[in-house]
Amino acid sequence: MGMGYTETPEEQTISPVTQADMLAMLLDSLGIDAVDLVANDSGGLVSQLFVAKYPKRVRTLLLTNCDVDENSPPPQFEPLINLAKAGILVDKFIAPQLNDKELARSPKGMGGLAYTYPERLTDETIETYFRPFVENPLTKVQMQQYAVSMGTNPLIAIREELRQWKGPARMVWGMKDRLFGVQWAEYLDRTLVGSRGVRRVEDANLFFPEEMPDVIAEEALALWSSSRPR
Repeated sequence: MGMGYTETPEEQTISPVTQADMLAMLLDSLGIDAVDLVANDSGGLVSQLFVAKYPKRVRTLLLTNCDVDENSPPPQFEPLINLAKAGILVDKFIAPQLNDKELARSPKGMGGLAYTYPERLTDETIETYFRPFVENPLTKVQMQQYAVSMGTNPLIAIREELRQWKGPARMVWGMKDRLFGVQWAEYLDRTLVGSRGVRRVEDANLFFPEEMPDVIAEEALALWSSSRPR
């Protein structure tokens, strides 16, 4: 909700907590009891909240670089939250990257911040990520509201719930990421009873799952096969 081309009612509260509830409602509507969760970045935050609130609905959990415990949000994200609070995140951070795609690929843009190979970031990808926030006034407001909500950390409150969940889990971590260091993957490895350990992916940045889907597919298949009855 509140991202991309998703259409969300104006009165809907959008936060990591309501995102988790939305996923549960989606599964209900599809008649699906349990799922294998694979998540990155803020999706990892939402997935941990989902595990805590709906533990029986999660078969396995595969997390890549994301918010974990006290590192939510990471300190480097706070300037963006402040822009969102002022109502200018889209105008000051997103719109300039749409107007100048090379800025988006630079160290100051989305590419340099999140991608392993920012120079490979296509115009089409930049447009897909950012265009809806510029052309849809409601989505612009909702995205900024969601960014503001991420300034409040909901993960510390669910520490015990995560410790009690016994499903199989695996962390696959990009080592080039400056927002979510590998120590947080190690924290999850210690916290999640069913952890299958941490795979470190050298020279991989935050959005590496988008760039290296074969790595995620390999790890997901291994996790799923190890968790199924033989």
